[in-house]
Amino acid sequence: MSWRFPKLIPRSAPVILLLLTLAAATGFAAVSHLVARYNANQQSRGRKLYQQGLADASANRYDDAINVFRAALTCDPTNSQYQLSLARALRDSNDPRRLDEAESYLIALWQRAPQDAAVSLALARVAAHRGSIDDAIRYYHNAMYGVWNSDPDANRSKARIELIQFLLKKGAPDKAESELMALATALPPTPDAHLQAAQLFAQARDYARELAQYEEVLRFDPANAAALAGAGQATYRASNYTSARRYLQDAVNANPQDEESRQFLATTELILRNDPFAGHISDAERNRRIAVAFTQAEKRLDACAQEKNIDLKATVTPAEASGPALATGSAPSPLLALQSLWTEAKPDLARLRLPAETDLPDAIMDVVFQIEQQTAATCGQPQGLDRALLLISQKHEAANQ
Repeated sequence: MSWRFPKLIPRSAPVILLLLTLAAATGFAAVSHLVARYNANQQSRGRKLYQQGLADASANRYDDAINVFRAALTCDPTNSQYQLSLARALRDSNDPRRLDEAESYLIALWQRAPQDAAVSLALARVAAHRGSIDDAIRYYHNAMYGVWNSDPDANRSKARIELIQFLLKKGAPDKAESELMALATALPPTPDAHLQAAQLFAQARDYARELAQYEEVLRFDPANAAALAGAGQATYRASNYTSARRYLQDAVNANPQDEESRQFLATTELILRNDPFAGHISDAERNRRIAVAFTQAEKRLDACAQEKNIDLKATVTPAEASGPALATGSAPSPLLALQSLWTEAKPDLARLRLPAETDLPDAIMDVVFQIEQQTAATCGQPQGLDRALLLISQKHEAANQ
């Protein structure tokens, strides 16, 4: 028995081929639709995981964030944003073993888009975690001069400030200084920007440029309490006590609750009232200040000796104090030698008024300065008039160098 096609089905080859083609196309479309649906579902799941990872990272739950970002990448393996976020979480987890993995993700991203500033910034922070100054400078500069998706000026400024803070922390003030100079030339004309720059100059101990930034703030806002206090402290640290008094007094007037400025002002007043080397004071006033300083030095020496249980009556000569150990095997305290110096210098106070004794003021104050410096090293930083005398000694020595 033979089988025959129904008459309704054409037997021509073109028609059969067309039917097969239509069937294949329908199947392909169905498969494509399923694949598209699957990919869409995966991407949707990846986005949800990514948002969860961002929340975990912002809450410092880095282990959770790492796991979630890894899961997001399984949903969308080529997503550069997921890779960048995973690298950041690995870096910020503070696990040194994860830095290499973080860097590998970031290097791959950087090779694909070397102009991407966000990737360069992430690499700079990896270098900062490792303490690598050269790599940090290179990548921070890449971030500064790279392409930002939004607010490029603000992001470049933030990157430079991060680099400056890193360099200061690593003890590289010279490199930080050059970055600070670049930052200062491109600051926006806002008080906050100049205040931040001033604080960075203060950390670099560049008090002149610190003051210049505070003065910029005061041009915008002459009553800005933070700028007045900062300018006062900058001039104080630069030993410009006349200007410091003016700024600090204005700072206290602008903010009576500013106890720090009040303390700086009190010390500044003591310095200005007791510095025997100040200009435009009479000989009588100079001699009075020397006598006050000499008496205060004795009080400081006695107090420090009592604190250290040292008997100042066991006087030794300066040569003995600086020489080899005594027969007992222990060297005498330098406070004993200072007591001898003070005792030897005491009769000189009465000769200060004599015109011929022009070297006596320096000689007597040298004893005072030695006592203040040695007691500061032995018993800690002083307060009140002793602190003022110590600062006067430092200013006088700097002026004579």
